[in-house]
Amino acid sequence: MKTSLSDEQRQALNQEPEGVLVEDAQTQKVYFLTDADLHQRAMDALRRQEDRAAIQAGIDDMEAGRVVPYEEVSRRLHTYLQEKYDLPLGDA
Repeated sequence: MKTSLSDEQRQALNQEPEGVLVEDAQTQKVYFLTDADLHQRAMDALRRQEDRAAIQAGIDDMEAGRVVPYEEVSRRLHTYLQEKYDLPLGDA
């Protein structure tokens, strides 16, 4: 859905180009109104931060010995595929 800015919102954005808080008078919910490009850059930065945290968590698990050997993962995947899809995959 796409809607138009009110004059009040446009003036607020001209004064605060990084964005403005907008409150819904009926629900009292607060929203942040900002440029789409800035929003996308912020979402991309958040995604990169989350990716780095996930990678670091994996490294931490590996260094702490919280791992499953490849052979066990392969066996579990093989069993899962055979049971779920009734595939004749042979031995793992």
